[in-house]
Amino acid sequence: MTKTKVLISGASVAGPALAYFLHRDGYDVTVVERAPELRDSGYAVDFRGRAFDVLEEMGILAEIREHDTKMRGTVLVDERGVETGRLPAEVFAGELEVPKRELTRILHRITADGVAYVFDDSISALTRHESGVTVEFERSAAREFDLVFGADGVYSKVRQLTFGPHADMLRHLGLSGAGFSTANYLGLDRNGLLQHATGTAIYLFSLDAAERLTVSLSFGTASPALDRCGRDEQEKAVRAAFAGHGWQAPRLLEAMSEADDFYFSSTCQVHMDRWSCGRIALVGDSGYCAAPTSGMGTSQALIGAWTLARNLASAGGDHTTAFAAYEAELRPYVAENQVKGRQAAVMFGGGAGSAGS
Repeated sequence: MTKTKVLISGASVAGPALAYFLHRDGYDVTVVERAPELRDSGYAVDFRGRAFDVLEEMGILAEIREHDTKMRGTVLVDERGVETGRLPAEVFAGELEVPKRELTRILHRITADGVAYVFDDSISALTRHESGVTVEFERSAAREFDLVFGADGVYSKVRQLTFGPHADMLRHLGLSGAGFSTANYLGLDRNGLLQHATGTAIYLFSLDAAERLTVSLSFGTASPALDRCGRDEQEKAVRAAFAGHGWQAPRLLEAMSEADDFYFSSTCQVHMDRWSCGRIALVGDSGYCAAPTSGMGTSQALIGAWTLARNLASAGGDHTTAFAAYEAELRPYVAENQVKGRQAAVMFGGGAGSAGS
């Protein structure tokens, strides 16, 4: 019997998780990732609720626990750096927190033998027809697949090609920011410092590498337009937002320009009337991002992949039935997480935001 051929775009969390379950259920799975190799970056990720059931079913929960960052919580400080309160570790670290690179490494390892990974490539065109999807790539030759899944993040290429412009589905939460690491000159040890004022927030923490301090400089913005700018313009915007700030701000702004791991992103949610179109479906942030401020991105990605695969199995491979059941089951959970994301954005200098860019 010929196996159903599926393509998954994205090799972060939702993609490999979905690949694991679909391969287990007998699908012929290919994962395409635009990065040249497995990504070794990103903040720590945390797990909450049913995500533990997913990790257990994948047989990796015990291994994941071995990489627990054991964060101790976060101290709140005012503009002078004087302590004003404390937040328990669970606020940012969930029930379990691990470096993202460890999660992606484990997910790749448990799928690499049965799943075909294609790095340094990306989908350039999707042509839907009754019996499948013709996929064109930037580098590889075109291929036919029975099903295509977008697990390629907030700025999903699969979503853009299938459903339309990003601006139609992104809701900006009024917050952007820069992230980078520098020397741990404050001597933080598995704990964090958070200073938030009107329109800005400085969050500093140290995880598994005691000599490194991870820095997040967030500020209110009217749109995610800076995401499409170069580093010089992004740094300029950060400096303008924190001009005149005291405490650690001057030293951090100086360290920002020297950082070799600088990145910039805006806090957005993805809102869509449907997550599938014919034989193409979305999973994780590409279809229903709740924003990093929700603290639910990784758990939602795992649970989304698990739910999608389980409904495909229950429907005997009937994708139309499965996709409808997947959406009906998951939407209440996603809606709850997106409320959390909007509420938490305010703490880091954002506002309610609006749809589009």
